[in-house]
Amino acid sequence: MKVLITTDLFTVTTNGVVTSVRNLMEELEKKGHDVRVLTFSEDMKNHKEGNVYYIKSIPLDIVYPDVRMPMSNGNALVEELIAWKPDVIHSQCEFFSYHYANRIAKHTGAPLVHTYHTMYEQYVTYVIPSEKIGKKFVRFFIRNRLKGADVVVAPTNKVKESLEGYDMKNAIRVVPSGISLKQHHCRLTQEERMQKRQELGIPKDHSVLLNLGRLGTEKNLGELVEFFAEALKENPQMTFLIVGDGPDKAHLEQLVAKLGLQGRVIFTGMVAPSQVQEYYQLADLFVSASTSETQGLTYIEAAANGLPLLCREDMCLCDIIEEGRNGYQYTTREEFLEKLKLVTSDAQWRKDAGALSEQIAMKFDKSYFADTIEDIYEIVRGAEFVEVE
Repeated sequence: MKVLITTDLFTVTTNGVVTSVRNLMEELEKKGHDVRVLTFSEDMKNHKEGNVYYIKSIPLDIVYPDVRMPMSNGNALVEELIAWKPDVIHSQCEFFSYHYANRIAKHTGAPLVHTYHTMYEQYVTYVIPSEKIGKKFVRFFIRNRLKGADVVVAPTNKVKESLEGYDMKNAIRVVPSGISLKQHHCRLTQEERMQKRQELGIPKDHSVLLNLGRLGTEKNLGELVEFFAEALKENPQMTFLIVGDGPDKAHLEQLVAKLGLQGRVIFTGMVAPSQVQEYYQLADLFVSASTSETQGLTYIEAAANGLPLLCREDMCLCDIIEEGRNGYQYTTREEFLEKLKLVTSDAQWRKDAGALSEQIAMKFDKSYFADTIEDIYEIVRGAEFVEVE
């Protein structure tokens, strides 16, 4: 099968969309499919690298970090892809690259599948100050933008319900985005773990809370910092490790200073994707206060590395956290502090919870993800879409 994937993001950053696209491409190629990707270059040149087609673009960081805007119709590249005649087109972003996906679909008659990765209602204030107006715009834009898609793929039921609330008429299929679990099965030795913790200035007898990901206001990390400050009053033998970078980092550092948490909250900055599993394994507990995730690949990565989780209640966690067995969801400060006390005081529970987390993570392996997406391709190519269990 000839599969064309279109995406705004492919090489410019590492995030959930990029991870999902790369994993899908890799797994489809393993299955023998001919896969090509249409995306945007990091410079002002249209070019090809293997099966990846790059349209020249400029950064739009003023709107949102890592967003790029094409500066060309990419006619030569697009015409080559039209002549190639893909069997199916799988769009991964709603904005700039979707235009090319739609254009090629109309010229070739190929069915168009679209994956909705991002809950834009959580991000709209970056562009539109009024949250109410912004949310109305998002609903109108998405409903009209995607009306030509044969199937819309939602990573979780949370996203599906959100899209249904937009009054979309498209068939919507829930398919959790897969991740590569291979690197997350590589374990540090106890000696390596303690050495790395020492290098970061973490005392040997401390329980380590970890948050890993982009530092944006929508991630609500300030809440975790404030809750952590409260928890230290009862149990001072804890360190909060924040791994990643983003526009909210300066504000978070100021909050840490204001609360007198220097040395107790450690910012590592960005780490290489090939090393993220090492940072998960430095921790005893993964924590998150975000409600902006479509699926939350970091939750799955944390589970794959054998961590229990303590996260703000969110529908996307329903398939990841088994309440009381491998973690907890909270809604209030009191619940967070109560569950944190339970987790940090029971080493055997943490061990058992970590083992269950690893088992739960297995169902998100990228090979299963690719199998389900392949089934959708076959359906949209051959018949009217019907829901598949």
